[in-house]
Amino acid sequence: MSIRVVVADDQELVRSGFAMILDAQPDIDVVAEAGTGDEAVAAVRRHQPDVALLDIRMPGTDGIEAARRICADTACKVVMLTTFDQDDYVYQALHAGASGFLLKDVRRDDLVHAVRVVAAGDSLLAPSVTRRLIAEFTRPVRSAPVPTGQVDSRLAGLTARERETLVLLARGLSNAEIATTLVVSEHTVKTHVSNVLSKLGLRDRTQAIICAYETGLVVPGAF
Repeated sequence: MSIRVVVADDQELVRSGFAMILDAQPDIDVVAEAGTGDEAVAAVRRHQPDVALLDIRMPGTDGIEAARRICADTACKVVMLTTFDQDDYVYQALHAGASGFLLKDVRRDDLVHAVRVVAAGDSLLAPSVTRRLIAEFTRPVRSAPVPTGQVDSRLAGLTARERETLVLLARGLSNAEIATTLVVSEHTVKTHVSNVLSKLGLRDRTQAIICAYETGLVVPGAF
């Protein structure tokens, strides 16, 4: 079954270029293109794609607001596109529900890989950058640290092993690395990750990582 994709960018050449690259893949089908945030939201609602690539800066409704609406109303995963490598955009995109973040100078193979990864339910933040990004992005939104020995109410439903898994996710470890650390199988890790996402009402690993910092389960600079 093909991965269905909507591509949204107000620059026609950029939009068409991304669409052409993706549509050339045997397992990816670009079902619609959009030039504004409103058009992107409408296209997603109409076509029900698996992934939407959204430019952050678009006329009218921008990509961040479009992502927020898409993630709130549909099962479509969102990857944000921008020419601006700025932390505040990444932070806003992640909190809007986006599963990934790419600069527009992304390589062809990395773009295709990103769509496949996000469609499979994973996030786009590579382990090599996860700690730096998440530690920086969550710092301003934590209103008060959770006192030592206490657990944020959002984590109360997690088992001890699920909390361990969440901590390792926050460190940017892959399922295989978590399995090695906990001395369990990858299948068991996948079950723990699935349980964490379900119990916390999260869409993907990226949101789980943010939650780990925001709840005080881990703190910036701890790793």
